Amino acid sequence: MQLTTTPLSGVLLIEPRVFGDSRGFFYESFNAKSFREETGVDALFVQDNHSKSSRNVLRGLHYQIRHAQGKLVRVTRGSVLDVVVDIRRSSPTFGQWCSTVLSEENKLQLWIPPGFAHGFSVLQDDTEFLYKTTDYWMPEHERCILWNDPAIGIDWQLQDAPVMSEKDKLGALLNAADVFE
Repeated sequence: MQLTTTPLSGVLLIEPRVFGDSRGFFYESFNAKSFREETGVDALFVQDNHSKSSRNVLRGLHYQIRHAQGKLVRVTRGSVLDVVVDIRRSSPTFGQWCSTVLSEENKLQLWIPPGFAHGFSVLQDDTEFLYKTTDYWMPEHERCILWNDPAIGIDWQLQDAPVMSEKDKLGALLNAADVFE
C-alpha cells in the first residue's frame, strides 16, 4: 500500500496494491498487520457498514462525541467526494476540511481517526460505500455538523440540490456543535 498524508494531521489516503489482468483484479482491502506497519495506527475494527446511494445524495457531517469512531472508508461501486472536517478544538487545523474522490476505479481508501466529522456526496448513481469503524454506532452519542456551514465552506461538487436525511438537514453549526478538546 502507498500512503499519502492530507492537510489534516492523522487523516491518510491509502492506495492499495492492485493486481490486474484480463480476468479482472485482486487486492487486499484490509490487512491488520500491514495497516499497523504502514500507518502506525493500531486500530481494532469492530463494525463494518455498507450503504448504497443515488447521485446527489449527501450524507454527513457525522461523528460520535463519545465512543468516537476511527473509520476506514472506500467505495466498491460508483464514486463519492469524501469530506473530512477537523473538529479537535486544540488542533491547528480546527474547522478545516479536506476532500478526495473515492471510486471503484481508483480503489483509494481514507483513514479518518477519531476527532473528525465525516461525510460524502455521491457523484454517480448506485454508489456503494463501505466503512470499517473502531467503535460501535451509538445513536445517543451521534452528532451532525451542518453540511453547508459557511464557517467551514465545503465545496461538495454537487450538480443539483443535495438529497439528504432530515437529521442531516438539521445539523449544528460548528460554533455551536459539541466538539473534541
